Amino acid sequence: MKEINQTSKYKFTNKGFSTMKIKNGIVKIKRHIRKIYIKIIVRKLKNNDFSIIASNCNGAFLLHDLGLRFNSPFVNLWMKPDDFIRFLSNINHYLSCEMTFVVEPDITYPIGLLDDVRIYFQHYSTKENAKDKWVERSKRIDFNNLFIMFTDRDGCTLQNLRDFDALPYKNKVVFTHVPHPEIQSAYYLKGWESESSVGMCFDYKSFFSIRKHYDDFNYIDWFNKGK
Repeated sequence: MKEINQTSKYKFTNKGFSTMKIKNGIVKIKRHIRKIYIKIIVRKLKNNDFSIIASNCNGAFLLHDLGLRFNSPFVNLWMKPDDFIRFLSNINHYLSCEMTFVVEPDITYPIGLLDDVRIYFQHYSTKENAKDKWVERSKRIDFNNLFIMFTDRDGCTLQNLRDFDALPYKNKVVFTHVPHPEIQSAYYLKGWESESSVGMCFDYKSFFSIRKHYDDFNYIDWFNKGK
């Protein structure tokens, strides 16, 4: 029988543990530096009580980063491009609809239905919680201080981008993985050119970076000028 080298096994395990400790340490340092970075840019924010309607989690992550209240129900959820644009095209109607729920194969989280649009409450455990938060936060929407965020994810087509661009909202942006100079509201986020869409815009740009992908967009200036 081959003798097991317990010392080598211990060294290997210990090395892996040390690597994990180093990575965790880097993450903690990075988060601390980001907090300082956020404090610096927040000082420039003059408009700090706005509402964001976003097609996915970008809006909520951004508000959380800035330490601001969620002044719309678009938190921890996502919508398909067609539904998002349809919702924005007749927002007062959809906000007045009683929310019901539907099911789809292989989706275990709640799916809300407002007339003919679906809202995917991916980070909610129950229909009751999803509906309660939707109703509560809908009352906070400030239509005079409203910002719309969209991305070219989830099957977004060129026609979707054109339809979004045509919506009658002054403050709107769609993050795209390639340039779209013909779309006035498009903002090209670099790094996903070989992909079919942008990735998770709220992720860090790299393991060592303190900046997230959406930090390339000057949202402080956008919020200040949009009021």
